[in-house]
Amino acid sequence: MAVQAKQSKAVLLCGYYGEHNLGDDALLQVLLQELPSRLQPWITANDSNVIKGLAPKAQVINRRSLLGSIRALFQVQGLILGGGSLLQDSTSFKSLIYYLILIVIAQQRGVPVVLWGQGLGPFRYRLSRWMVRRVLRRVQAISWRDPDSFELAQQWCLPSPMLMAPDPVWQLPSRSWEGGQAVVLCWRSTSMLDRFGWQHLLQALEMILRDIDAPVHWLAFHQRQDDELFRTLDRQGLISSSLRSRSHSFAFDSPTEVMNQFTMARLVLPMRLHALILAQLAGSPTVALSYDPKVSSAALMANVPFTDLQSLPDIRLLAGLWRQVLDVPPNLGKIEAIRKKASQHSKIIDRVFD
Repeated sequence: MAVQAKQSKAVLLCGYYGEHNLGDDALLQVLLQELPSRLQPWITANDSNVIKGLAPKAQVINRRSLLGSIRALFQVQGLILGGGSLLQDSTSFKSLIYYLILIVIAQQRGVPVVLWGQGLGPFRYRLSRWMVRRVLRRVQAISWRDPDSFELAQQWCLPSPMLMAPDPVWQLPSRSWEGGQAVVLCWRSTSMLDRFGWQHLLQALEMILRDIDAPVHWLAFHQRQDDELFRTLDRQGLISSSLRSRSHSFAFDSPTEVMNQFTMARLVLPMRLHALILAQLAGSPTVALSYDPKVSSAALMANVPFTDLQSLPDIRLLAGLWRQVLDVPPNLGKIEAIRKKASQHSKIIDRVFD
């Protein structure tokens, strides 16, 4: 008797895609690789050109149109919230409501809902916590990307099957580090750094640059948020003439291009979580600057030295730490172990859409 092929299903992949944030585009790249071939992706995104480069046959839905996303839910057989921290209100209460509306409508239609590689929180409002807790009680499966999110979900006694694994981006292929070129800065604006804080970092940077003949590459990981940082600091008089002459600004369109840059770096100083992860996968010498607990957590897990922006050490100590790591690649065995653990996220997709 012939075995009947499993029927193709359309699934809506919902996230912060196509917004020129390389971290979220890296998450989408991994998610697409994990999707079984029988699942046809419909993807919410802003810039459809980014998506067409990753999934030429995918149906692209304007993520900035709630109505368009709702209409898509009536044409698919599954909803996957793919990666990042979508269920939080610290960035925007409005965006939290957007995602909750989609989950509730999917639940009312009987469409399976999966949270894949998600963070949970932070929450500023009690109402946010109450709504998220209530809605999550009826999702089919969840994978969390960090211990704090998993612990909070356990405290909420959610009945859904859950697992916790390192951020899905760790699953991207690792590279062989070559080094020998630039010091790469993946910095972002943050309320944790005032004029004196930025001055502190830049003076430490200049201390190590006195000893090495290397250019400085300012890499805008989130183009719309990071691209103006160098010019802003320069207008404030914080960039010296010597640093200005060494500095070059870059904005790439794909995680692959970023990793190409990282493999040639003598040192990478990331602030963003996924910049840290991609630097490690590229085998680059890395010291993180943490503005967020998730960055500190990832650095600790990977044995990456890091400095908390809320408690910057003396300039000489900071420069000394960076100098120690310069041209010293990470432990590849540690990275491979993390990559293996991160592959567990795929289990929930297989379980729900088998």
